[in-house]
Amino acid sequence: MPVPSTDPSDMDDWRDERRDEAVSAFAAQIPALYRQQITLDADVAAWADRAADAPVSLFLWGALGVGKTHSAWQATRRWIASQFAGAYRGTPVVQTWRSTALFDALRPDDAGGTPRRLMRALQTADLLYIDDIAAARVSPTGWTQERLYEIFDERYINQLPVLITSDVQPGQISPIVGERVTSRAAEIFRGGVVHLGGADRRKAVAA
Repeated sequence: MPVPSTDPSDMDDWRDERRDEAVSAFAAQIPALYRQQITLDADVAAWADRAADAPVSLFLWGALGVGKTHSAWQATRRWIASQFAGAYRGTPVVQTWRSTALFDALRPDDAGGTPRRLMRALQTADLLYIDDIAAARVSPTGWTQERLYEIFDERYINQLPVLITSDVQPGQISPIVGERVTSRAAEIFRGGVVHLGGADRRKAVAA
């Protein structure tokens, strides 16, 4: 990667190029259904733009079909762009997971363990986005919940943001993620719980 000159205007142009590249790369990963840019809820937009009083993490909840996932993908795209304001700290690393796929990936492998590379990536990514957390299947042994706690606890300690969408409120996810994760989530998402209301958009399209 070319090193920018020391001229302030050249540095700004160079940083803007890195921002546009990062946003474009992420936009290409967004599922087709959610690629259209939409007007975000004010609190969601404030989080994405890293407003001065915005929380570190965000928990979006609401009924089926109100646009939680669409909002989360577009908020993440906007969040990436906001990381390039001020001093350049490198292109942010974002981990995006559907909860069902994440829970499957966290289950013990044939050797009885979880791939440490995956765990470390989930613990240290600049942003971890988990979609539809209440849809995941419960682990009968509690293994998945323990690994999830390791991830949430590490991110909480290091104040790394988490973005979650859910059909239920944070206090109602314990049957899926376990009591320890629910307790840690209460701290992680303090001040960052946003309820998205409205009608089921899917039904409106089908009508």
